[in-house]
Amino acid sequence: MRKIITSAAVAAAAAAVLGGTGIAVAGTHSAATGTENFQLMSTSATSSNSSIIASGVFTAPGVDHEGAHNTATFTFPNGTVTLKHSRGTGTQSFDPKTCLLTLNQHGTYNLTGGTGSYAGITGSGKYQLSILAIGARNSAGKCSQAKPPVAFHQVINASGPVTLP
Repeated sequence: MRKIITSAAVAAAAAAVLGGTGIAVAGTHSAATGTENFQLMSTSATSSNSSIIASGVFTAPGVDHEGAHNTATFTFPNGTVTLKHSRGTGTQSFDPKTCLLTLNQHGTYNLTGGTGSYAGITGSGKYQLSILAIGARNSAGKCSQAKPPVAFHQVINASGPVTLP
């Protein structure tokens, strides 16, 4: 019985020492600050989701889920990052003979929160949006902007400073 109590006391003391060391290390951990880059790609004009790769302060693959009111949630394997972005401004053209659509816009974004490994993330930045698409033709053979395009490429590059606690 005395051997069991001694073993339990040694285990408790070791846990306290290790736990105290862990607390000391956690207490001295500093936030990671730097530039974060996001690249989003989509080939669907009708989906509100895009593939995303984040690199910089952290690197991760994920999915962008566009929400209402210029909001988005980036879902990564270790958590999510939420943001609000401005409405883009820029140029757009549509050729009614070839059905070619080109769109180039830019804007800003603010990170509004995160979960998991990204809890407490803050930051902001600028984005550049490029879309190249070929519109569908209607039954009369004319280009239709009312139908989903027959080909669609969207690329968004965003970059800005972040702090990740």
